[in-house]
Order: sequence, then C-alpha cells, then structure tokens
Amino acid sequence: MQALLQFTLDLFDPAPMAGPGGEVPKATSPRKRKAKAPVPTPVDTATLVTVDPRPAELLEQVLAPASFRHPRANREAVLGDSIVAFELRRAKRRNIGFTVGPEGLTVTAPKWVPLYEIDAAVKTKSGWIVKKLGEAGERHRRIESARIQWKDGAVFPYLGEQVIVVLDPRHAFSEVGAVLNVDGEALPGMPRHTLHVGLAQNAQPEQVRDAVQAWLMRRAKELFTERLDHYAPQLGVAWRKLVLSSAGTRWGTAHSDGLIRLNWRLIHFRLPVIDYVVAHELSHLRVMDHSPRFWETVRTVVPDYAHLRGQLKDEALPPW
Repeated sequence: MQALLQFTLDLFDPAPMAGPGGEVPKATSPRKRKAKAPVPTPVDTATLVTVDPRPAELLEQVLAPASFRHPRANREAVLGDSIVAFELRRAKRRNIGFTVGPEGLTVTAPKWVPLYEIDAAVKTKSGWIVKKLGEAGERHRRIESARIQWKDGAVFPYLGEQVIVVLDPRHAFSEVGAVLNVDGEALPGMPRHTLHVGLAQNAQPEQVRDAVQAWLMRRAKELFTERLDHYAPQLGVAWRKLVLSSAGTRWGTAHSDGLIRLNWRLIHFRLPVIDYVVAHELSHLRVMDHSPRFWETVRTVVPDYAHLRGQLKDEALPPW
C-alpha cells in the first residue's frame, strides 16, 4: 500500500534531483512544503514591442494613404502618400491645365499630348495638387457643417446679417408669406433680424425653405433692380431686362442686347459685394471681355472692386 501511495505522489511531484554530494533530499509532503517566491526574469529592453491599443480597423484607416476621388474620375495617380483619382479632359488648348474644385482634380490637356506626358505633369504639380485638394476638402466639410436646418430657429445670411426664422402661424403675411423684423436691442453677437414666416410649428423643412427662398427672391429682384438703375447711368449704359438665376458657378452674366442675369443668392452678401457684381455685369455692356480696359471701367464706379471680388470668392455661403 505504501508503495502504491509513493507511486501516486510521484505522478504529481517531479523526482528530486541529487545534491552536490550525490545525496537525494528526502521527500517533503506537499502540505508542508513552503512555496518559494518567483525569481524575476531579466527584461531585455531592446526586445520590447509596443502594442497599439486601437482596433485593427482604425489603425488601418490611420495607415491608409489619403484618397481623393473625382466623381467622374477616369485616371489615377499616386502623389506622395496620397492616391488621386482625377478627371482627364481633352480640349483645344496649348498646354495642360489643372483645376481643383469641390468635386476634386480636373486635368485638361490638348488632344495631341500623350498620356505619359500628362502623368508626368501631374507628378510635377503633386505638391500643389495635394495641398489644394486638402484645402478644398476642409472647405467642403466646413460648409457642410453649416448646412441650414430649415425649421423654427434656423439662421441664414441676408445682406451680410444673420437672420433667425420664426414660424408664426397666427398671421398671413402679405410679403410672400413672411415679414422681416429688425430688433435694435438685440444682445451683442446675436442676430438682430427675425423673419416671421406664416407657417405652423410642425411645418416640413421643405415648406420652410421654400417660404424663405420666395421671400429672398422677391427682395433680390427689388434690390438688384434698384442697384442696376443706380449704376447704369454712371457707366453710360442701358440695361433692358433682369432675370434671376440659380446657377451653381456664376454670379452673373450680361448680354449685348441689355439682358442681365444675376444669381438670386447674391442677396446673402453685403451690399458693397452686390454692387460690385452689378457694376461688373453693366461694365460688360461697354466692354465684352476681361481686358485691362474692362477692369478700368469697373474701377470708375467701384474703386475697391479687387477687395470685394476677393470677398465674393472667399466667403462661403451655407448650403441649402
């Protein structure tokens, strides 16, 4: 029985090793054996590896190259750490042109230029292209974050001032369903203007937007007509008809027969900016190009046109 018990203990305890004199120490009962403190293992600092705590999918996003893709992209290039898919257009021109807009990069090249020369030109302009694409992307995100939420309390620009929408179903306003109130006692930094719209509090966003747009377009037609009548005599021209446009890239156009088209969303800007555009289009009735003579014509009625032109280009309107 004792032999069987010893055999069973040997299965759980390793066999004792002989000491220096060849003697084997006596077996100690597991209950009486005192546990020894673990000996620290030396750490080789040269082999330490830092593990990134971020999930793998987030880490992949950080390590992935920046990507810029034009919705009509038909060609792609790797520019530094960025992948740029751009739209290539062929046109009758003398050299290769680059345009960075809200949609991305557009390259316009003469029909006779081979693709490898176009790719080389894109590589040469890589620094400028990536910088402009980054700026355009940031500008787009900033504009989208300012998108107007059409409801009670919405804020939109009018003649350079911020206006608060107030849904007021108690009144049926004659001015295209809305009336503008100006509060001279408003707190500093707060909009002084409120546009009271004759709609219910639960009106749909499309209803609110359409009511505000109708009011703005009416005000734009009145104001633009007034400014055309103001500058036309000074420039010695006569305009025949005003048409409001909703063009996405043009603020105005002028036809030799006296037809003037002005984008109704100019009403968002300050009056001096509007005056610059009005004077610009009226000046085209005298000079139908953008030659130095044309700009001198504009300068006669709007001396600081260059500054106002910059504001028109740089000030981003909130999307509707």
